Amino acid sequence: MTQPSPFPAPFMLRAMELAAEAAAAGEVPVGAVISRRGEIVGEGRNRTREMRDPSLHAEIVAIREAALFTGSERLEGCELWVTLEPCAMCAGAIVHARLAKLCYGAADPKGGAVEHGAHVFAAPNCLHRPEIYAGIEEARCAALLRNFFRARR
Repeated sequence: MTQPSPFPAPFMLRAMELAAEAAAAGEVPVGAVISRRGEIVGEGRNRTREMRDPSLHAEIVAIREAALFTGSERLEGCELWVTLEPCAMCAGAIVHARLAKLCYGAADPKGGAVEHGAHVFAAPNCLHRPEIYAGIEEARCAALLRNFFRARR
């Protein structure tokens, strides 16, 4: 179940900067940061078009970087800050990485899989369930997406 975040949002602000970088590169503006004990251990932005790889969502890029940084595929004790509700692929990666917390900005009724769609973490066979905090800087995160798509119409 999602809940309002009790955390300050500096990591979300960095994720929004990464989302803006993605937009400038012609990617859907999603940014992600992984923190552990107040330090950034991984970050990423959407790179699917740039790298011609549909798996390079911001969350996946950040998880890969954090795993290299920490020296472990298990990111226990880490928090993921992402500007958009994760899709099913990214939610699955969050499960396998054992991230402790998921903090996201804008909801994604079309492609999200946390509050919408597949509800990955609510599935009875889900191996790990992070604490979920939704709506962090929601208006600003949603505006990044709206502005990006409005400019392309």
